[in-house]
Amino acid sequence: MSPSLYQEVQHFYGRQMRHLDQGEHRAWAETFTEDGVFTANAHPEPQRGREEIEAASRKAGARLAEEGVRTRHWLGMLEVNERPDGSVEARTYALVLRTPKGGPTAVHLSTTCDDVLVRVGGRLQVKHRSVSRDDLQGS
Repeated sequence: MSPSLYQEVQHFYGRQMRHLDQGEHRAWAETFTEDGVFTANAHPEPQRGREEIEAASRKAGARLAEEGVRTRHWLGMLEVNERPDGSVEARTYALVLRTPKGGPTAVHLSTTCDDVLVRVGGRLQVKHRSVSRDDLQGS
């Protein structure tokens, strides 16, 4: 794995999480392939395709706005591995921070995030994302 690929993945996540945290739902969804899949151990069913991913983001954003809460997603401890087919496995720890209006910031969730990234038109996109919340893990 080249240092330039690692740096590219870091930049991708910085842009992607900023879209999510700023409520840019369409831009967030466009960081996934058309047929991208988002699975999470907290969700009963995966979100399949950009339209479902965008709809879920809009719904979550509306709920947070109602609650008067701002979130920030922080991804760290990045591990990047390039596959022989050119796709990229990227693994991170992800923390979700919540700040209620006028209140203190607190860690809301601790998770792992396992992605398969592919190039579409020369740019990285998520083909498959699997998020596992630590509080829902078996012993």
